[in-house]
Amino acid sequence: MEEDNFIIENTETSILNSGESLPKKDNLYMDRFFSHYGKNSFNFDPDGNPINWISEDVNLTDDLGKVIYTQSNVKRPDFWSPLAIKVVANKYFWGDKDKNEREDSVEKLIGRVSRFLSRQSMKQHYFDEEQSNILRDEVASICLNQIAVFNSPVWFNSGINEYNSEAGGVSTWKWDSETDTIIKSKKSDDRPQCSACFIQKTEDDMDSILALQVSEATLFKAGSGTGTNRSSLRSSKENLTGGGNASGPVSFMKGYDAYAGIVKSGGKTRRAAKMEILNIDHPDIVDFIESKQREEKKAWALIEQGYSGGMNGEAYNSIFFQNCNMSVRATDKFMESVKDNSNFQTNYVLTGEPCETFESKELIRKIAEGTHVCGDPGMQFDDIINKYHTCKNSGRINSSNPCSEYMFLDDSACNLASINLMKFRTEDGKFDVEKFKKVVKTFIISMDLLVDGSSYPTEKITRNSRDFRPLGLGYANLGALLMSYGLPYDSNEGRAVAAAITSIMCGEAYKTSSQLAGIVGPFPGFKDNEESMLKVMKMHRDHVKEIEVNKIPQNLRFLANEAWDSWEEAVKLGEKNGYRNSQTTVLAPTGTIAFMMDCDTTGIEPDIALVKYKVLSGGGMLKLVNNSISLALRNLGYPEDQINSIINYIDKEETIEGAPELKDEHLPIFDCAFKAAKGKRAISYKGHIKMMAATQPFISGAISKTINMPEESTIDDIANAYIFSWEQGLKAVAIYRENSKRSQPLNTQKTEGEVIKKNKRKLANEERIKLPQTRKSVTHKFEIAGHEGYLTVGLYDNGKPGEVFVTMHKEGSTIRGLMDAWATSVSLNLQYGVKLNALFGKFRHQKFEPSGFVKNDSGGNIDNDINQIKSASSIVDYVSQFMLNNFGNGSGNLEIEINEIDKSADKQLDISDFGNEGLICPICGGPAKRLGNCAIVCSSCKQTTRSGCGE
Repeated sequence: MEEDNFIIENTETSILNSGESLPKKDNLYMDRFFSHYGKNSFNFDPDGNPINWISEDVNLTDDLGKVIYTQSNVKRPDFWSPLAIKVVANKYFWGDKDKNEREDSVEKLIGRVSRFLSRQSMKQHYFDEEQSNILRDEVASICLNQIAVFNSPVWFNSGINEYNSEAGGVSTWKWDSETDTIIKSKKSDDRPQCSACFIQKTEDDMDSILALQVSEATLFKAGSGTGTNRSSLRSSKENLTGGGNASGPVSFMKGYDAYAGIVKSGGKTRRAAKMEILNIDHPDIVDFIESKQREEKKAWALIEQGYSGGMNGEAYNSIFFQNCNMSVRATDKFMESVKDNSNFQTNYVLTGEPCETFESKELIRKIAEGTHVCGDPGMQFDDIINKYHTCKNSGRINSSNPCSEYMFLDDSACNLASINLMKFRTEDGKFDVEKFKKVVKTFIISMDLLVDGSSYPTEKITRNSRDFRPLGLGYANLGALLMSYGLPYDSNEGRAVAAAITSIMCGEAYKTSSQLAGIVGPFPGFKDNEESMLKVMKMHRDHVKEIEVNKIPQNLRFLANEAWDSWEEAVKLGEKNGYRNSQTTVLAPTGTIAFMMDCDTTGIEPDIALVKYKVLSGGGMLKLVNNSISLALRNLGYPEDQINSIINYIDKEETIEGAPELKDEHLPIFDCAFKAAKGKRAISYKGHIKMMAATQPFISGAISKTINMPEESTIDDIANAYIFSWEQGLKAVAIYRENSKRSQPLNTQKTEGEVIKKNKRKLANEERIKLPQTRKSVTHKFEIAGHEGYLTVGLYDNGKPGEVFVTMHKEGSTIRGLMDAWATSVSLNLQYGVKLNALFGKFRHQKFEPSGFVKNDSGGNIDNDINQIKSASSIVDYVSQFMLNNFGNGSGNLEIEINEIDKSADKQLDISDFGNEGLICPICGGPAKRLGNCAIVCSSCKQTTRSGCGE
């Protein structure tokens, strides 16, 4: 590396504001922590050790081995993995290879971004030249050593004017500090688009509707995502001024989606992403809820006719709404009506008068049904979102970005960054809080500089960015950190540690923001919102008291005190100075940037598996057992010989279950998001929701995380999960039922043996297991709408059902014959090992006579205490409810036992199902499976790839 580019001069000067010196006591003096005076940050690590750089050729191949990207002689530090450099070189390096202008080293990439921030710190009068050099070196060292990094648009766009003065992208809008006005920016202005997240608004007129299309396309082109609440558009049930009916928001959504697909195809970065939101009381809410599942079923029909069913295949490219996530915006009033089993009404947009009345439980069931079919819509909870809104006097929070972590005013933007938590784990198993705070401070200052150093697609977004200055600092690798400490992800201990770390991050972020406000002033909108903002700050602070300190391991309990101290200072300084930023933190999914930091886990997620396959620089894969496992075992006191034995067992079996030296009480520590092929354990979706609930009180925005549920989950399971999320205080939740997207046919290029092997894996039992000749049984009497019947269930010796008989007294020979045939079919399925929940879940809500209210004393339950069946849409529906209530997972009826979620140990995601969907990892070409609508996870490199989320 060349020393000349970074000649560092010693400095003891302070931050300057219009030439005036800031006293050191305000603690915004930029001292060196990660860099060293007189040493190039690209040559020496934070400890002062020399960095060894290596050169190699970078090749990316698809699943057939075809090279899809190649670049020769790419330079990286030797501690960066081949996977990290492949992703960074492909995604972030600037320039055209054919013109010999493409970047060829990590130094050039990080160097241009850190120099851009240095220039901005002087232009905006934050620092003098010497202090700006320290900021440059600190940022360079933090990013190079994979401690923290900015969101993707910063790497796409920042500093590229150093190579080409006209490389700054499209002409947009910027804040002009000289005239204190918003003006059009030019490509040569060195004002790139740096924000990943945008929220935009549309008015109920054609000019606004079409203008939004232009601004969305502009954002997609630069690699960002955007979200809009369409509830301002009048419904299809309302009249136009000139006569006739309005089209309704869903019809316009088709146009927006089509353009997102077009820009995705022509864009230089990745697929577009957008969020569509509609309020629960909008007259077109049912049309909105059902719109994506209708399109999904069209794709199924195309797949059955032989069209490709992959994410980019013809089937899904031929239907609408494949470039967007969808969420229903629900109020507490609606959620309470669900629990009370009462009605809810929609209201006309123009007049506010009542439109239609729905049964609330049926409406949430429609939401759950859409999720069950295709993963959309998700849910956002309006009241708690606006309860923690810092700027209430400036308007409501109506919408979010595509991944639901950024929630703020309409026509606003947010730049993100994420911290790699594993970089703060000390050798003795503690957490380096001082180092963590330094990173938070450096990045909040840098991200604030990006606000005025960027351009924006519209005047309104430019003004709101300037007036409110929201930021989105978050983290990655939480799952790996907790495992390394020997703490289960789904445990009170794990949640308490996560809450404390999240609280420190947010408290320090606001503390730094208040210190900045004391120097360069608070955000312009602070004065109008001072009361609401300080109230929210105190709410964040007071939540620290609710952290279960006694659950935190003794050597980490100081984290709770550090959290309280950070918030105490943040509140006191805020009362004195105000705040520079209206928001400071979110928890983003950390897609591509997680690769850049070589994270084992992304965002707030747990690990997906104990074994990963690392991509080798020369091609091929290397099987590795997670490093967090050995750290955890040492932390738990296992001797080295036992650790080596357990690691060898995992390497062979790809699961820790059954390792002879491992204590049973330690198994939960190593639970992952997916069940191992040879294992039985995985984290339940309730555990995921609880982790989100533990950290949400310490986040300005929200948490981007998809709750993955097993394939056999019923519609009622999903509805209950939404209700549980609301009860736990989440702002938003997205759920994806495994394999809800139809897979394409088996790859025809696989050998016959491989195809047979795959098909065999899907069989429950290869042979029928008949019931004993003399068996126990249960006979149940029921009555549906006056029609009396008897249900007899034959049982195996272990009490599990193996046959079903249905006898109806008043029905004719046709119905009796059909019921006999159906019962025989069901019995055979049970005897061949088909899962009961999956089997009877398919028969729920089948509609034919007799149907109606149920009259019987036992209420459809053997023990006569829970899960009473009050109505049935058919005999088949009644039998299915009975079987699910008594022998399944209590999924027969939504309205009773609404909080009973996931008590079954076998309701887990199975890693052996990878590849069944025909998806290919874009990083290593291995088989992958969906983790929601904008994410897939690879079975080979175990990396999660997210598309279009802008970070």
